[in-house]
Amino acid sequence: MCDAFGYVQFLTALSEMAKGASTPSMLPVWQRELLCARDPPRVTCIHHEYDEVADTDGITIPLENMETRSFFFGKTEISAIRRFVPTQLKHCTTFEVLTACLWRCRTIALQPNPDDEMRMMTIVNARLKFNPRIPVGYYGNVFAYPAAMSKARDLCNKPLGHALELVMKAKSEVTEEYLKSVADLMVIKGRPNFTTVGSYIVSDVTRSGLLEIDFGWGNAVYAGPDHHVAGFYTRRINHKGESGIVVPIWLPCVAMKRFAKELDIMLARDDNDDHVNQEHVLAHSKL
Repeated sequence: MCDAFGYVQFLTALSEMAKGASTPSMLPVWQRELLCARDPPRVTCIHHEYDEVADTDGITIPLENMETRSFFFGKTEISAIRRFVPTQLKHCTTFEVLTACLWRCRTIALQPNPDDEMRMMTIVNARLKFNPRIPVGYYGNVFAYPAAMSKARDLCNKPLGHALELVMKAKSEVTEEYLKSVADLMVIKGRPNFTTVGSYIVSDVTRSGLLEIDFGWGNAVYAGPDHHVAGFYTRRINHKGESGIVVPIWLPCVAMKRFAKELDIMLARDDNDDHVNQEHVLAHSKL
């Protein structure tokens, strides 16, 4: 029915009315025809996020014996991860480098077949991709989740730059034409669900405005959804008073231990060398 921006718009309207406003400060815009499928519909882009994949190796995560943990990433943690970023990718965003790191650690933790295709889907807000722009107040879905793909073997054995480059490339593919192609695919294939086999999906809601919504008793302490195949990056101030990003992770209990171990390796400081020996990391992550 709506994306994160539409959801925040709705809750903001409720909070304003709860505090006495007669009309919301931002009026809702319907205009669903803006993103209807074309006539005739035509898929013009590659959409690996909707590939039909048989789970022959049983790599869809079982929901039994699951554990959920939240991991905090402040300036220190992000700086530690950036040590593994190759020179040509230094312009990457915090979201991109964190996503690449989590994708790699998560794949190592799950121990899939080395030849399995792993997907990392990043939710991309496409409101600014349109010309003319999507009108202010439109609260429908205007996002895509392009899939970066890699063999499990490569994710686990290659440096972080491999995963990072794939994530950055997938994000860059989202254009106005990409969104129109998705709308057409929905009609042609009967609104399929995204591929869950070997998939992980993430979304950055740190700047969505969720934490700023106030119904009269103050701002939220935490705001964000939770899902076993998705991670939503939200803002948080830890017990030390440091501002950072919190990411909830769902994994089977055994895999969670491996995930935490791999992440600790990525975040470990080397007092003798600021450039951590990449081979030390790879030695812990061979399939």
